[in-house]
Amino acid sequence: MTELDVKNLLQKLPPLREEIGKIIVGQQQVLDEVLVALLAGGHALLEGVPGLAKTLLVRTLASATDLPFRRIQFTPDLMPTDILGTEVLEEDHGTGHRSFKFNEGPIFASLVLADEINRTPPKTQAALLEAMQEGHVTYAGQEHALPKPFFLLATQNPIEQSGTYPLPEAQLDRFLLYIRIGYPSEQEELAVLNGTTGSARAEVRPVLGGEDIRQLQQLVRQVSLSPDLLDFVNRLVRATRPATSTVKFIQEYGRWGAGPRAGQALILCAKARALLQGRFAATMDDIRTLAAPVLRHRVLLNFNAEAENLTPDHAVEELLKAVSMTAAKLP
Repeated sequence: MTELDVKNLLQKLPPLREEIGKIIVGQQQVLDEVLVALLAGGHALLEGVPGLAKTLLVRTLASATDLPFRRIQFTPDLMPTDILGTEVLEEDHGTGHRSFKFNEGPIFASLVLADEINRTPPKTQAALLEAMQEGHVTYAGQEHALPKPFFLLATQNPIEQSGTYPLPEAQLDRFLLYIRIGYPSEQEELAVLNGTTGSARAEVRPVLGGEDIRQLQQLVRQVSLSPDLLDFVNRLVRATRPATSTVKFIQEYGRWGAGPRAGQALILCAKARALLQGRFAATMDDIRTLAAPVLRHRVLLNFNAEAENLTPDHAVEELLKAVSMTAAKLP
């Protein structure tokens, strides 16, 4: 890829934000984290109360990226074949020959919205694991490749408990980022009310195509990260593990720590954030900014922490304080 090609690619990122901003008001941090996950080549879990435009954000991203898009509404009676697809018996009317043909399910799209993913039982949730990790699905012993790029965004509601099935830790770990969406500010909510109750409708034009995104994902891996920052990420992740951690908060409240996938995720996300900002070197600020969405679903706390209303985000704050104090020669 030439320098001019790289420049042209990076010039498409600000218009992408502008197009999404025609529909989505505010939520800049959420949008940044979604784009980081897209460029890093991972998947994201969006959590927020109803009405915060989680689904609308994903639909708008699909319109602005010109990617094949499918939405799967997760319900208690959804079956794995409803996601992956199924084989049907077809007959050639000319020869009378019968054969099975695999009909692809909605997972065969470049951008997939798994809406309210925690409303379906673990058996159906598990149908996504192979797709998320391997980029293909297996049916009747045959592998079927998914499109590239393949980006899965799942949503869940944090306040409803009836009729929900919490995602198991193994599946949560497959999500590169766990993104939390909060309420808008007063001015942002006023803009939402004004923009959604009138007759005018903004149109979103596609800015990035599938090939652009594949090239950007390759470019992310070329962003540099200093050896000191690499060492910091390694020590940060290892400090989440209660058995070996020297961080008092983790020793007292930790139940289970993050695995090596967390370090890989944090490094790739830091590089992606740097590229989004037009930089070719990741910094400590990139790592600190993305530590919470990378680690909050990979650090499990014990009952004592729950009793004191402590969350994984509190753990990440304490980890960043403790580990950064011992870090040397960080930029």
